[in-house]
Amino acid sequence: MAFDNESFEEEENFAEMFAASEKKQETSRIVEGEVVEIQADEDRALVGVGDKLEGILSLDEIRGEDGELKFNAGDKINVMVTGYYNERPKISYKKVLEQQKTIDFIAANKDDFEDLVIEGLITKKNRGGYVVEADDVAFFMPRSLAAFKDTDEVVGRKIKAQVVKIDEAENSIILSRRKLFNEERKKKKEIIDQLMADDVIVEGSIKKITSYGMFVDVGGVDGLVHYNEISYKGPVNPSKLYKEGDVVTVKAISYDKDKRHLSLSIKAVLPDPWAEVESELDEGDTITVTVSNIEAYGVFVDLGNDIEGFLHISEISWNKNVKNPNDYLEVGQEIDVEVIEINSKTHKLRVSLKKLLPKPFDEFMKNYREGDVVTGTVTSLTDFGAFVRIEGVEGLLHNQDISWDKNTKAKDVLKSGDEVEVKIAKINSEDQKISLNRKTLLESPIDKFATTHNNNSIVNGTIRDIKDFGVFVSLEDGVDALIRDEDLAPLVKEELEAGQEIEAAIAVIDTKRDRIRLSVKKLDYIKNQAMLAEINDNESHSLGDLIKDKFK
Repeated sequence: MAFDNESFEEEENFAEMFAASEKKQETSRIVEGEVVEIQADEDRALVGVGDKLEGILSLDEIRGEDGELKFNAGDKINVMVTGYYNERPKISYKKVLEQQKTIDFIAANKDDFEDLVIEGLITKKNRGGYVVEADDVAFFMPRSLAAFKDTDEVVGRKIKAQVVKIDEAENSIILSRRKLFNEERKKKKEIIDQLMADDVIVEGSIKKITSYGMFVDVGGVDGLVHYNEISYKGPVNPSKLYKEGDVVTVKAISYDKDKRHLSLSIKAVLPDPWAEVESELDEGDTITVTVSNIEAYGVFVDLGNDIEGFLHISEISWNKNVKNPNDYLEVGQEIDVEVIEINSKTHKLRVSLKKLLPKPFDEFMKNYREGDVVTGTVTSLTDFGAFVRIEGVEGLLHNQDISWDKNTKAKDVLKSGDEVEVKIAKINSEDQKISLNRKTLLESPIDKFATTHNNNSIVNGTIRDIKDFGVFVSLEDGVDALIRDEDLAPLVKEELEAGQEIEAAIAVIDTKRDRIRLSVKKLDYIKNQAMLAEINDNESHSLGDLIKDKFK
C-alpha cells in the first residue's frame, strides 16, 4: 500500500482520536507536586498538586529496581494529571517518564525516520487503533495500518512495524505494520529477481537445519537447500556437515511464486565432478575406491572426487548366498572394482568387485572332471532336490539321484549345512551347471539282489502297478522288476490287478542300468522243460502216467 497525502490526513485524524481518548475531563498536563504522605499499608502515596488537591499515586510507580522508594514525604515530584475521579486528580509518575522518553525519541528521530522499524508490545486498543510500547515509548498504530484482524487477543501481542509519521506538536508517533510488510515484500522481490539472474552466486547464513535440508538467509530472504542439493554424492545429512550460523556459498535454482518458495543449491556452485567421470572413465575400467557406507542391500564407495559409486550385494562375490556385505567389507577399506555402468542422466555409477575375482566355475573346471567323487556342503533344499557347494560352485543333487529308493527326497535325508559325499555326474560348461549324484556311491539294491539271484531264477512278487506296456512287480528288499506285455502269457493282463501275487522267472538282471526284467512266459517254458526232463529221466513210467501224475 503506497502512502500519499490522503493517507497522512487519515493518520492525523487517528492521532487526534488517540489524543482525545487519553483526555478525560481536561487535557493531560505535567505539574510539580509534593509527596504529602506515604501510606505503605495501602501501597500508595498522597501527592499535592496545587489548589489544595491531593492525588493518589501507586507506590509501584516510584519504586526502583531494588524495591526501594525513590521519593519520601516532603520530596518534590513531577506527575501527570490525566483526569479526575470523584473530584480527586488522577496522577501518574510513570507517564511523565514515558512522555519524556517519547519526547527524546521524537527529538532524536524527527528528521530521519525513514526505514525505522520498531518491535514492541500492544498494550491497549481504543476506537482509532492500538497503543504500542517499546522501551517505555508509546506509539500509535491505526487499525487500517495494522494488517491483522481486530480481536481482543491482540493486546499483549508482540509486533514489528515501521514508523511512518512523527508529530512533534502533538507528541505522537504513528506506526504502520502494513507498510513494513509491503516494504519487506518489495525488498524480497528485488532480492529474488537478482538471485534468479544467471550465474549469481551469493553467501548466506544457515538459520535452521532439518532432516530434509537447510534454511539459508540470503540478504534477508530465506531459501531452502534440499539435502539433494548439498553434494554431488546424492542425499546427505546436513547436520553432519554444517551447524546453524555457518556461512555457505549458494546459487538460486528455482522460485515458486504461488508458494513463495525459494530453492537454493550448494552443489550448483561447485565444479561438476561428473564431467570428469564422463571424460575419464569407461565401462570396464578398473578403479581404486574407498568403502564409505555399508547397507543391507549393498555398499557405497567413494571415488575421491565427491562422487559415490554403488556396489550391489550381488556384485560383491561369486557366492550367490551373500547375506550381509559386512561379512566381506568394512568402512574405510580400499578395494579395486570394475566400472559396470555409467548413467550420465541420473548420475549413477555402478561397480563390481566380483568381476575382478577369479570365477569359481573356471577354477572348478581346472580341478575336477566328470566321475570325480567329492565332498560338498548343502546350501539349500528345494522340492526337486538339493544344492551342494563344492569350492565356491554349486551343483544340483536331484531327488532321483539321492537314493535308490524312488520315494526318498532330499528333504527327507539332508538339511542345510550338512556335508555330503557325491559324484560329479555331469559338467555343462556352456551353461555353467553341475549335476551331482549320491545314490551311485551307495550299494544298489539290484547289485545286492544279483548276488543271490541269476537269470532264469524263479521269484515271487506283488504287482505294484499296471502300465500300457507291462506290469511292475515289487520283489524282496525294495527291488522292482518289469514284466513286458509280451512276457505275460499265458496270464491274461486284463485279469490282473495291483496287489496280486505273481510268479515269474528272471529274464534279465542289468546292474549297469539298474533294471530287472521278469517273464511269466519264460517261467512256463522252464516248467515245461523241467517236466520233459523228468519224463526222459524216468523210464519206469510211461508218458501217459507222467501226465496223469501231473494233473492229479
